[in-house]
Amino acid sequence: MHYLRLLLFPFSIVYGLVTWLRNLAYDRSWLASKQFDLPVLSIGNLAVGGAGKSPMAEYLIRLLLPQYKMAVLSRGYGRKTKGFRLVNEDDTAALSGDEPLQMKRKFDGLTVAVCEKRVKGIERLQQEHDLIILDDAFQHRAVKPGLSLLLFDYNSLDDKLPLPAGNLREPFSGRKRADILIITKTPYLLTDALRRTLRTRVKPQEGQHLFFSRLVYGNLTSLEDGSSLPSDSIDCHTRLFLITGIAHPAPLVEELHKRSAHINHFDYPDHHPFSIKNIAKLVNAYHTEKAGSKLILTTEKDAQRLKVEPVWQLLRGLPVYYVPVKTEIHSPDTERFEALIKNYVAGTIRNN
Repeated sequence: MHYLRLLLFPFSIVYGLVTWLRNLAYDRSWLASKQFDLPVLSIGNLAVGGAGKSPMAEYLIRLLLPQYKMAVLSRGYGRKTKGFRLVNEDDTAALSGDEPLQMKRKFDGLTVAVCEKRVKGIERLQQEHDLIILDDAFQHRAVKPGLSLLLFDYNSLDDKLPLPAGNLREPFSGRKRADILIITKTPYLLTDALRRTLRTRVKPQEGQHLFFSRLVYGNLTSLEDGSSLPSDSIDCHTRLFLITGIAHPAPLVEELHKRSAHINHFDYPDHHPFSIKNIAKLVNAYHTEKAGSKLILTTEKDAQRLKVEPVWQLLRGLPVYYVPVKTEIHSPDTERFEALIKNYVAGTIRNN
């Protein structure tokens, strides 16, 4: 892998230069970037793959939805439709994308929409909403958000190279245009020494706010009927059959290994459209296992692509659960983080 990165390094230089020039064009107003007169919060990351954007979006939804009429606007990655679309609870991931569908099903009163062109999407939503959250929009420079949150995966901070030798969508210097930097998926207990080390690695600029977050896993939820199963139901004798189609399943696998050493992981690429062949392989492994205590687990995001026919037909009647996850801002910064968000939204709405 090291030698492959060396071979690809010249292409990373070219890619980085192209994206740097594109950003320069927006910074100098050679390309238009539209700003709106309602609060627009952007969540994004520099690297390809998951940095915890969906849990962070859900954090903001929980924080703001009780007070405001809000919408989440996403590209709807993985959907087979085009253009602007309002997400409905009875959609499939093929129509709306798995993450938008998850949010729509999870929060009553929340508008979720998908549109490749975020400017057009905001224009369709702005009249009937108090604020808009843009999911995965840091590189979408056609919109100038009022508040930009940039996420860094704690486990991937050493990767500072653009594609294809590295995993960055743009040069690391792009972080400078964010208002808030958040290092996600940090250890549950975060020491002051580690905080200082992480700060030196992301190098926040003057005026930028830096926060640290962690993932918190909840009780298991049945795909069959929505019932809850305590996470401590998993013990050292439980055989787990885990199926994922997310960018970085390692934190979940690590969490499950705290309870059981017996994990058969069926690992697929991010947003993978599960096939009958994929599920038949999983079900066959489940039935072959002779242990008395066994479960099929997945993520909440993957559940949106599993509970559709014909693949769900193969899983119906089996103990299939998803593991819900939330993000938490490490104390003592929780109140400061939430105050930043609330003050921006209240101030912008008041000005409007």
